[in-house]
Amino acid sequence: MGARILLVEDHATMREAMRMVLAEEGFTVDQAADGPRALDLVASVRPDLVLLDLNIPGISGSDLLATLKASDDTAGIPVIVVTAEEVEGRRAAMRAGAEDYLTKPFSPRALVQTVVRVLEGSSPPGG
Repeated sequence: MGARILLVEDHATMREAMRMVLAEEGFTVDQAADGPRALDLVASVRPDLVLLDLNIPGISGSDLLATLKASDDTAGIPVIVVTAEEVEGRRAAMRAGAEDYLTKPFSPRALVQTVVRVLEGSSPPGG
């Protein structure tokens, strides 16, 4: 598929596992472990999609999502929120402009299917 994905996740093992799954599917993956680095990468590499953990240092994932969606330059970049928070976190993320939401833990297949669906512009099932 070849899309460029920015993976924002502070847990190194989780980040590496997700990177490997996405790279095997042909995606280019840039990584950030915190909010400020994520903002720098969004500006410099212009990803096609952002996978965003809500619990990251520096700038919270929620604040980062709001910042991306508030800017004309980045509002069109789809964001998939990836976090351990359940229903309330999902509602808040979707209200803030996330295109989709994955609750940890999730399977590699679910990750790839969600990324492909969002990149193709489809709505999440049941939402």
